Amino acid sequence: MDDTGTLLDIKESPDTEVQKNRVLTLEEWQEKWVDRKISFHQEQGHQLLKKHLDTFLKGESGLRVFFPLCGKAVEMKWIADRGHSVVGVEISELGIREFFTDQNLSYSEEPIMEIPGAKVFKSSSGNIALYCCDFFDLPRANIGKFDRIWDRGSLVAINPCDHQRYADLMLSLMRKGFRYFLCVLSYDPTKHSGPPFYVPDAELERLFGSVCNRKCLEKVDVFEERHKSWGIDYVVEKLYLLTEK
Repeated sequence: MDDTGTLLDIKESPDTEVQKNRVLTLEEWQEKWVDRKISFHQEQGHQLLKKHLDTFLKGESGLRVFFPLCGKAVEMKWIADRGHSVVGVEISELGIREFFTDQNLSYSEEPIMEIPGAKVFKSSSGNIALYCCDFFDLPRANIGKFDRIWDRGSLVAINPCDHQRYADLMLSLMRKGFRYFLCVLSYDPTKHSGPPFYVPDAELERLFGSVCNRKCLEKVDVFEERHKSWGIDYVVEKLYLLTEK
């Protein structure tokens, strides 16, 4: 598909159920880090967040910002450098350690007593805390509520059968007046089984529509050569702003 205008107006796939039984285990995600199959990581950070950062932060200071399934996202450093507190969760300890190493940040680590085997890694400056555990175990750590959420590579990585559980947990973490940036991908799900998974508008409405207003801020053609190996010929990324109704 060469016409970008036509591409960005592409209709939703009718086959929204085709991926519903696809499941990846936590061990498989950890193996991706060990095997360096982390093409989802963006070395320069996410350009849509950079472009819409003012809309995200809204000029406020001292915000608590949550990064679900954070990997080693450089955006966490961007936000922390602006004086905000960053909390992330990631199953790969390797990914978390690489974040601190890549950003040249000293850190400490300690066990999370409420979650056996889990750890929290904290920057020496105190404004970045990354929890190494299963996302769904996170509430046991009493991490509090957040003003902002940057959800890129998170909902689209969650097994479709867990979407409702994921959305319920995310909504429980939001403070009054929250702003939730959510990135999803559109492609033909009959040609690629995921992850990243295809999350259509109807699914976002089902998950968040009862409590959130949803506005699409931008659609971008993000198709790359590597996507050809998925068997698809287009990928459109959509950035949504979710706010409370």
